[in-house]
Amino acid sequence: MDAAASRPAVVIDNGTGYTKMGFAGNVEPCFIIPTVVAVNESFANQSRNSVKGSNWLAQHRAGVMADLDYFIGDEAIARSRSSTTYNLTHPIHHGQVENWDAMERFWQQCIFNYLRCDPEDHYFLLTESPLTAPESREYTGEIMFETFNVPGLYIAVQPVLALAAGYTTSKCEMTGVVVDVGDGATHVVPVADGYVIGSSIKSIPISGKDVTLFIQQLMRERGEHVPPEDSLEIARKVKEMYCYTSSDIVKEYNKHDREPSKYIKQWRGIKPKTGAPYSCDIGYERFLGPEIFFNPEIYSSDFTTPLPAVIDKCIQSSPIDTRRALYKNIVLSGGSTMFKDFHRRLQRDVKKIVDARVLASDARVGGEVKSQPVEVNVVSHPIQRFAVWFGGSVLASTPEFYAACHTKAEYEEYGASICRTNPVFKGMY
Repeated sequence: MDAAASRPAVVIDNGTGYTKMGFAGNVEPCFIIPTVVAVNESFANQSRNSVKGSNWLAQHRAGVMADLDYFIGDEAIARSRSSTTYNLTHPIHHGQVENWDAMERFWQQCIFNYLRCDPEDHYFLLTESPLTAPESREYTGEIMFETFNVPGLYIAVQPVLALAAGYTTSKCEMTGVVVDVGDGATHVVPVADGYVIGSSIKSIPISGKDVTLFIQQLMRERGEHVPPEDSLEIARKVKEMYCYTSSDIVKEYNKHDREPSKYIKQWRGIKPKTGAPYSCDIGYERFLGPEIFFNPEIYSSDFTTPLPAVIDKCIQSSPIDTRRALYKNIVLSGGSTMFKDFHRRLQRDVKKIVDARVLASDARVGGEVKSQPVEVNVVSHPIQRFAVWFGGSVLASTPEFYAACHTKAEYEEYGASICRTNPVFKGMY
């Protein structure tokens, strides 16, 4: 076993909205930061615009500075707000890396500035969306082995890690449906024995970002006096602090109308430009925000299938011998599943669909043979927000992990194509 294997592996879960990073064996990530990069454009433009034959040293310096002068995470957001020279980029869209230059810069800061470790001394576990193309894995491998010179790399599929997060319980179920609702993408992914059933993956165009946008729109339409440059940020905070899932929208409206003082919250802030204080009400959006997963038509006319129906379709399109086990283990993952009572509402709605189907099939048969009731169980736990990262931390602290990693030597011998496949750990269950 080489020296790097005796040190804890680095686990980085890059999401569209937030990146979770830390070391294997820990219970929670060391840092959770927004996945954004702010690059100082003045240097970048200077090196581009320098006239040919002009001072090559100045040109070189501008190029080097452009490479060095950038920030990530909350620092990047703060810089782009306070200065016009910094350009904000989001390297990941809908779960897929779209800007590899920015992604490389992002990883560099994660490793050296946040985790403060030498990448040559640690194995790395990175995560990817279930719909990622194999080419993307090659790019990741290339950056990790060439730029950072890591000794070993494993690229894990996010939903499998979310299931693995349940390892701490006595029995580990590697069959289940992972409902991963992140900031930029929502995937419903069936997993059987640790393998993703690729043909049954369903993805829906409603995610955490949409809840934020919907809350922003509701507050704007009601005429709340929120400074426009802050409205998105405030909508996000309202979502994270005050939203909950209701069991019946009409009842909630009535509750709010009967006792506004009990249910309507006050938001107080300071206008960034003038420093004047302001306050606004938070009313119906508290339960209407999360409702877009259950009644998407209130938000968009393009997509109108509720999340419970998507989960049911996903399971029904999976192999018949896995279906009961899938209904029994619907696992939530991602920050946007953290709304109060989200799992209860989801379980109730999926159960309704399943029970209706069982009744209909019994009626068709004519009542001679009663079918066994189908157990529906939605699993909720306090670490949903970083379940993927935690699953990675658990897996990367097992001895099988080092055997499953692609090593620098293999990369040098066979090239980036080795990163296309990452074996599922069979020793785990």
